[in-house]
Amino acid sequence: MNTTASSSTPTNTIELEPSYAIPLVLVLASVPLLFVQKWVSLPLSLFGLFLMYQAATIRLQFTPTNLDIYRSQKLIRQFPYREWQNWRIFWPAVPILFYFKEINSIHFLPVLFDRKMLQTCLEQRCPRQD
Repeated sequence: MNTTASSSTPTNTIELEPSYAIPLVLVLASVPLLFVQKWVSLPLSLFGLFLMYQAATIRLQFTPTNLDIYRSQKLIRQFPYREWQNWRIFWPAVPILFYFKEINSIHFLPVLFDRKMLQTCLEQRCPRQD
């Protein structure tokens, strides 16, 4: 994995580090909820555990031409930047959702990665069109 300062045309591949912030908040929030609303607490904790598993197994790699998604070292999907129309990280102060639109589809991903590096890579490789 290589990382460099910003350049006009990135030529290296950057793999984002996982972030367990969202899963941990969900799991920890479900504990006191257990005493108030058991039926709300259980799905919330299960969703948090699911996201924790995803953060541990899914990797995003920004290559010079694509956003590659890996699960346990196996490439599962590629998103060429040339097909991207726009992207956005929702709630920048507390980022929880990453959205990007391709020519034929829209994608939403929870922010289970280093938010600052995600934004830096996106700005370098696929400048946003507001």
